[in-house]
Amino acid sequence: MSRIDELIQELCPDGVEHKTLGEAGEFIRGSGLQKADLREEGVPAVHYGQIHTFYGVYATETKSFTDPVIAAKLRHAQHGDLLIATTSEDDDAVAKATAWLGDSDVVLSGDAYIYRHALDPKYMAYFFQSLSFQDQKRRFISGTKVRRISGASLNKIRIPVPPPEVQREIVRVLDKFTQLEAELEAELEAELEARRAQYDHYRHVLLKSSDHEGAREVALGDIVRLNFGTRITKKNDAGSLYPVYGGGGESFRTDAFNRENEWVISRFAMSANCVRRVSGQFWMLDSGFTFDVADASVDKNFVGQLLLSMQPIIFATSTQSAQKNIDVDGFKRLRVQLPSLETQRRVATGLASFDGIVHDLTSGLPAELTARRKQYEYYRDRLLTFKETV
Repeated sequence: MSRIDELIQELCPDGVEHKTLGEAGEFIRGSGLQKADLREEGVPAVHYGQIHTFYGVYATETKSFTDPVIAAKLRHAQHGDLLIATTSEDDDAVAKATAWLGDSDVVLSGDAYIYRHALDPKYMAYFFQSLSFQDQKRRFISGTKVRRISGASLNKIRIPVPPPEVQREIVRVLDKFTQLEAELEAELEAELEARRAQYDHYRHVLLKSSDHEGAREVALGDIVRLNFGTRITKKNDAGSLYPVYGGGGESFRTDAFNRENEWVISRFAMSANCVRRVSGQFWMLDSGFTFDVADASVDKNFVGQLLLSMQPIIFATSTQSAQKNIDVDGFKRLRVQLPSLETQRRVATGLASFDGIVHDLTSGLPAELTARRKQYEYYRDRLLTFKETV
């Protein structure tokens, strides 16, 4: 029997009281704080967007601050309050909550609520992640592109309220799960980074070995034809079947495809990682492009591997603006060493095997993390489920 089971048997063998959030506490709307008001020092401040992107189950320090004069006009959250983001484009992220455990008060922006209550703060934050909370909140979410939930609706959601000793023990167990998940993610990411470094090394060695006497120097524009993607939008074209790629990773999914097994080069909003191999069927946006080879003396995958090795050079062809866009003519003028077709195929085949190792690990990483998270979510939901007293 676990410590939680022992506590339940001792303190609440006949079940626990369930309350609405309105009965268990009070929702206080944040107000007034804008992104432009954030500073690097001053009064601790949280913008609702940071709850989505920066904060986890709890926080003891803030990423941002604001001026005392501005803070004096705003509502303040106290130690133990929840900070809740009430808007998002994603239903799952609506009402994401962070328990504030800092030593001082913190001010909160609009599109967010402070929830003041007398329960264990982290118990409350974990409940906001639970399946029970997610299922209850969905019927109250409104809006089209921007989804939101009101304090009046949150008031109606029901929560089990076990004795404080049980709440604290649940928090202790869930904190341990969270720590183990973070450690696993760091371990797997380190392994992936090591494999990528190994792959980069062998790519350099094999491509360098192909640059021998007899290789000819050519401009990229002489050996490839560029195929620009087609613009679609998440608002009008979102689906579930095929990933959509532009200048970076997958941005959303749609129900049609216009590419399959291609090398993708960033066109707009370039980053240093501007070349990637995308396997399977996908949609190519106009913010990137693929290529075909111009004649039978060129191996497409060899060119793709060359482009991977040339990413710093390709990135340097970008226009110098706030958003870096590729100079297509400059890209075509880049010169490469092209060995015999036999050598191209040998090198491309060798590098494909290394790419497969890294790709398999990349695929396995999310799968392993997803399996662990589902396990964690299962136990979390079990720990937060109680028989209700009659």
